[in-house]
Amino acid sequence: MSDSEDHHFESKADAGASKTYPQQAGTIRKNGHIVIKQRPCKVVEVSTSKTGKHGHAKCHFVAIDIFNGKKLEDIVPSSHNCDVPHVNRTDYQLIDISEDGFVSLLTENGGTKDDLRLPTDESLLTQIKEGFAEGKDLIVTVMSAMGEEQICALKDIGPKN
Repeated sequence: MSDSEDHHFESKADAGASKTYPQQAGTIRKNGHIVIKQRPCKVVEVSTSKTGKHGHAKCHFVAIDIFNGKKLEDIVPSSHNCDVPHVNRTDYQLIDISEDGFVSLLTENGGTKDDLRLPTDESLLTQIKEGFAEGKDLIVTVMSAMGEEQICALKDIGPKN
């Protein structure tokens, strides 16, 4: 191996932070989060079956994908670890809505964030569009998990001055 060889590594990591952390299946409760089929989900129902003659107690999870609203189910032995997504919520002030469906948001440090689309949820979408058209100051809550981001809530802080 010579020192003149170039090594190129394709890195898509964000400071080495993991998108999920392990948690024992038996400790995950309703309204918690879990990863099912590589999707971050919010748990809506948990039921635990008793152990059989040979084997583990099993946890049956019914969960809803936090981004697309699809219902997913999984059965995991209660002593095994499940992946739990790191879910973050951040508030941004809405600056602008572009014609192609992207929003421009003001970050806490004064920069702008322009890589988010308008939400697909119809009621939230109309609230954002109407509030923006009326010239109100709007704060949107952005939920992020496993490399995905989506606007999930809206706060009206009054008319623009």
